[in-house]
Amino acid sequence: MSYCDRTSIFAMVGYGACSSLMLVTNKVAVHLLPAPSFVLLMQFFASWFVVKLCGVVGLITVDALEWRKLRAFLPVSAAFLACVYANMKTLQFANVETFVVFRASTPLFISIADFCFLGRELPGLRSALCLVCLLLAAVGYTLTDAHFEVRGYVWVAIWYAIFCVDQLYIKHVVDTTAVESNWGRVFYTNLCACLLSGINTLLTEPEVLTWTAVDWSPYSIAALTVSCVLGVAMSYFAFLCRAQVSATCFTVIGNVCKVITVLINITIWDKHATYAGLACLAVSLLAAFLYTPAPLRSVAPPSAGAAYLPVQTDEKTNSQQAAT
Repeated sequence: MSYCDRTSIFAMVGYGACSSLMLVTNKVAVHLLPAPSFVLLMQFFASWFVVKLCGVVGLITVDALEWRKLRAFLPVSAAFLACVYANMKTLQFANVETFVVFRASTPLFISIADFCFLGRELPGLRSALCLVCLLLAAVGYTLTDAHFEVRGYVWVAIWYAIFCVDQLYIKHVVDTTAVESNWGRVFYTNLCACLLSGINTLLTEPEVLTWTAVDWSPYSIAALTVSCVLGVAMSYFAFLCRAQVSATCFTVIGNVCKVITVLINITIWDKHATYAGLACLAVSLLAAFLYTPAPLRSVAPPSAGAAYLPVQTDEKTNSQQAAT
C-alpha cells in the first residue's frame, strides 16, 4: 500500500468518525446551551488556539502568520462559518434525520459542478442513478416527516445552497494554496472564522457574552467541551480528506458516515421520522455507498484559436502536493 493510499484511508476514517459524532454532539450542545453562535465561537477559538499552541511548543508543524495565506483562507472561513451556522440553526429547528437526508442529496448538484468547474467527468450510469435515488429518497422522507416545521426547512434550504458552494470553493483553495502542513489549513481557517464568528455573536447573541444569560451546568459545560475537542479533530481530518479526494467524493463520504449518526441519534433523541421515513433514509445512504467517483477529464488538444487550459490527470500527485 502506497503512502498516498494510507493517507487517504487515514483521512477518510478519521473524517468519518468525527463527522458521525459531530452532528449529534452539536445537537446536544445547542439543546443544553441554546446559543449556536456562541458554541461556534468557542469551537473556532479552541481549534486555532490549541493548534497554534502545539505548534509553538514543537509538537506539530504550523504555518507562520502570513498575509498572503490569511487572504487566501479568509473567504474559506467566511463560507465555512456561513455553512456551519446554517447547520446549527437547522439542528435547532429540525430533527437530525431531516438534516441528514437533505445532505444526502447534495452530491447530485456537486457532481455537476465538479464537471463544470473542477475538471471532472460526469457520473457514469450507475453513479447517476445513485444520485437520483438520493434525491428521490429526500423527497420521500419529506413527505413522511412527522415533525415538519417551516422554519426548519427554510434553514435547510439556506444551508443546502451554502454547503454546495462551500464544498467546491474549499476544494479549490486546498488544491491551489501551498501550506507547510495540514495543520496550517486548520490554523488559518479557524483563526479567520473565530474573528468573523465573534462579530456574528455580538450581533445575534450579545447577552451570552455577559455569561449571566446562559444556564451553565456541568452538562452544558461538558457538551461544549466535547464539541470543541471534536471541532479540532474535525477540522484536521476534513482538510486532509479534501486534499485526497474530489469534492463530490468528499461529500458522499460524509453522507455514508451519517449512518452512525442516525444510529446514535435513535438511541438518545426523541425526534424521529416514521418507519417509512427511515426507510427513505436507508435508501439514500445505500445509494451514496454505491456511488463511484468520476475521474478527472483527459486533456484534449486545443482547437484552433481556442485558449488551452491544462487539466490535471493525476489526482494522487495533486493530493500529495496539496498535503505537503
